[in-house]
Amino acid sequence: MPTFPFSAIVGQDEMRQALLIAAVDPAVGGVLVFGDRGTGKSTAIRALAALLPPMLAVTGCPYNCDPASPADLCPHCATMPGARKKSEKKPVPVVDLPLGATEDRVVGTLDLERALSAGVKAFEPGLLARANRGFLYIDEVNLLEDHLVDLLLDVAASGVNTVEREGLSLRHPARFVLVGSGNPEEGELRPQLLDRFGLACEVATPTDIATRIAVVRARDAYERDPEGFCAAHAKGNAATAKRIEAARKRLPSVTVPDAALEQAARLCLALGTDGLRGELTLMRTARALAALDGATTVTDDHLRRIAPAALRHRLRRNPLDESGSTVRVERALAEVFA
Repeated sequence: MPTFPFSAIVGQDEMRQALLIAAVDPAVGGVLVFGDRGTGKSTAIRALAALLPPMLAVTGCPYNCDPASPADLCPHCATMPGARKKSEKKPVPVVDLPLGATEDRVVGTLDLERALSAGVKAFEPGLLARANRGFLYIDEVNLLEDHLVDLLLDVAASGVNTVEREGLSLRHPARFVLVGSGNPEEGELRPQLLDRFGLACEVATPTDIATRIAVVRARDAYERDPEGFCAAHAKGNAATAKRIEAARKRLPSVTVPDAALEQAARLCLALGTDGLRGELTLMRTARALAALDGATTVTDDHLRRIAPAALRHRLRRNPLDESGSTVRVERALAEVFA
């Protein structure tokens, strides 16, 4: 069955905006989507894959190495003469990391078949290898086991997966956009992993009749005739894909004036965020949003639109303030941008 089209998703504007920003600039640090069950979190994330322009990779490389980036090549591609590096266009990988995955499956392990048949110690790449230069998606990320969380923190910080297994010692590139979804009722995310996500979105069940009817009608039409439904929304998907590609080309030329940086710093100070990651994320995401809008300069409007998703998960708990994090961000926005 074909994937539900991204352009056919009804509502959930903040989530769709955050996913598009991550597609334009992977440096924003990934997207976390928290909310009620049955609100389209997994559907939207998987639909994103169909929008991404194909990437150029070394032919046959299990790590999707970029031939134009010699510094990030895997050990095999790094020793290959330049003339022998054939390249091919392939879809950007979107890899699912199941909750029950073993560490060997995630990081890779010894290829037992080659070891037993040929007596050769060879490496069998894992999920992190497949996700290099793509997206790693974790559904119910708040239920992920601690040892896998620790592993992901190390790899996300360095962009390199180091494997020590059965006499094997290997390092390979593992740069990916981390995308997670979950239901807050089932447990909180560890602060160290939460801080690794650039954007955090809240999705809720629609409360107006018209939106609920539109969602149900779209889903029913898709399940009754998936091919026909996708064909009907092919033009919308193609337009969104072109928008992403144009924004990627425009991104290096988008400027962030000192006034915008000052407003970002004022906002983070007003909210009491720890460190400077809040300002960095605000700057990067506002720049990507400006590129999506076709603008050449980041404005206060871009900062206001992206601030809740960029900052709500970076706030300290305030026992004297029972307001939710989104309300606190909106209150600070009203003060800073008055």
